[in-house]
Amino acid sequence: MRRKNVLRELLNEDKPTIGTHVHSMWPGMVEVIGHTGVIDYIEFSGEYAPYDLFSLENFSRAIDLFDHMSSMMKIEAELRSYLAVRAVGSGIQNLLFARIKNAKEAKEAIAAALADTPSCGGTAGAGMRRDVGYVMGPGSADYVKSLEEGVKALMIERKSSVDDLEQILSVKGVDMVQFGPADYSMSLDLPGQWDHPEVKKADKYIIETALKMGVRPRIEIFDMEAAKPYIDMGVRDFCIGWDVFTVYQYCKKHGEGLAKLLGR
Repeated sequence: MRRKNVLRELLNEDKPTIGTHVHSMWPGMVEVIGHTGVIDYIEFSGEYAPYDLFSLENFSRAIDLFDHMSSMMKIEAELRSYLAVRAVGSGIQNLLFARIKNAKEAKEAIAAALADTPSCGGTAGAGMRRDVGYVMGPGSADYVKSLEEGVKALMIERKSSVDDLEQILSVKGVDMVQFGPADYSMSLDLPGQWDHPEVKKADKYIIETALKMGVRPRIEIFDMEAAKPYIDMGVRDFCIGWDVFTVYQYCKKHGEGLAKLLGR
């Protein structure tokens, strides 16, 4: 029953990774991205976008059409354990936990993504869901192994989490971390000031500390040109672009251009 986890395999082989974000749960969008052949995983930005449990399963079914691609879901802080179980149960293999404030919350997030066995130390129980074929593998060894193989990533986006960074990175099972400048600037009472020196300082500190401690720092970027300074720092994991921004930028650029041609 266990499907290979492309993102996990790339991390295990110490290779770089490329993901992209979607807000739309339309399976067709997954297929369009999959047909490019260059995206390793698609992150559904579940902290922001509307969805239901049926759409999570259909999203995952579309991912399964492509052997070169896996999935991730961004899990919001409230109902963290419940949402993690439902995401994995739908077939989404990897999880990004938002708004982790300290090492205690990091441990809770990792536990939510692991099986409730003495050796795993997680909180996820057996379930008749899509990831185990509904009736063919609830609580099976394959189920436990799949949870172990799932990539667990944490958002570092609060002053408290930056202050507690080394303890967070020391939590067993943390594979990746990502800085969130929007929330971090808000936690400093500097809303919208993503380029403030204190925000940039935290970004650099998180990357350097993660690399030192053997945790992969992942960077969100709008375009490939933005990757260069991070690559120079040693970063090799990127999630590039959002479907909503792509549509906005296209419409704005070409709509304004066409308006000028029409004399508007």
